[in-house]
Amino acid sequence: MTSFQRRGAAGLLALSLSVPLFSQEVFRGEIRVDMEPVYAAYVDEQYPLDTESTHRRALEEAALFFSAMLYGWSFDYEIGERARRINETFELEALGSVAWGDSRLRVTDARLEGTLFFMWVDYRLDETQVRRMRVWRSGTIQNSHALGYGPVGGPVELGDWMQIKKTALEDAARAAVRAMLQGSERNRPKHARGYIALDSFPVYRLSSGRWQVNARFRIEITEIIPFSVY
Repeated sequence: MTSFQRRGAAGLLALSLSVPLFSQEVFRGEIRVDMEPVYAAYVDEQYPLDTESTHRRALEEAALFFSAMLYGWSFDYEIGERARRINETFELEALGSVAWGDSRLRVTDARLEGTLFFMWVDYRLDETQVRRMRVWRSGTIQNSHALGYGPVGGPVELGDWMQIKKTALEDAARAAVRAMLQGSERNRPKHARGYIALDSFPVYRLSSGRWQVNARFRIEITEIIPFSVY
């Protein structure tokens, strides 16, 4: 074990193991952080990442995914159609979040392989959150899987590493809703609204100079507006 692993993993585990085990249900997932982030022509604003920055990124990313699994988003989707000159737009509104420093987010394992830091994390739900998850797992909710894409760097508004990850994940959510509509609607609708949540931690990789994220979602479509209405 390297000195990084001894200092970093031991510190994270010591902090997390002090949290009591009281919840009925646990979410679990693995985060990977590259400590030397160089992607094509894009170099991260921090290079290389120090131990503290690496740990913080891993925990912030875990909080993002747990938030998306537990609370999800409402969505407003203008499907778009080129022949009618209607642009495709997909808007998400977060319905809640797991806050930074939440005591129920626990690190259970951490390791370093070369420049890659891996961390397994748990999130223990309270009774209110368990009830929320029962709704997400009810018979009215359907599952959909999709790939999403986002830039590895780019303009100022996408220069933040977390926003880049979110951009790819939101694109995957759009693709998942679109796939569900294609499977259920005989004719392409004009507009759809509903709710969507992440089913499990997504997997990111580089593909043709872009981030590609492989994600599975829970989706409830509450309104479909056909073109015939207009």
